Amino acid sequence: MTLQSSLTRNLESNLPLGLCRIPPSPPDFFMTSPSKDLSIADLQKHIHRMYYDKDVARGVDGTFMWLMEEVGELASALRGDDRENLAEEFADVIAWLFTIANVADIDLAEALSKKYGNGCPGCGRFQCECSLSEKP
Repeated sequence: MTLQSSLTRNLESNLPLGLCRIPPSPPDFFMTSPSKDLSIADLQKHIHRMYYDKDVARGVDGTFMWLMEEVGELASALRGDDRENLAEEFADVIAWLFTIANVADIDLAEALSKKYGNGCPGCGRFQCECSLSEKP
């Protein structure tokens, strides 16, 4: 199946774009202005469009190291009181998570929906009732 036929099939069946694979060269998608209402799929495509060639050249291992650096910066920001910096560090971690997902060919919207869309993966409820010692 070609990319075009796959996209056409998904659009014709009214599936959300977050449920299709992110191709190596995604359809035209550009953020023309900042928006608070972008979906996970849209944000992953936006990161893909901006950085994919560099990310693939860096590979999964190199990209993972950048993600870990950002997690460390987030940990430091959580101990501080600068809310603006904290928000930026959360954004950086999410962006690098999208980056590594793109390199690994993982659609995060699909993965999140599959794992958490029907409730807690541990207890199956929409409001988790797992004990605090359990990791769902």
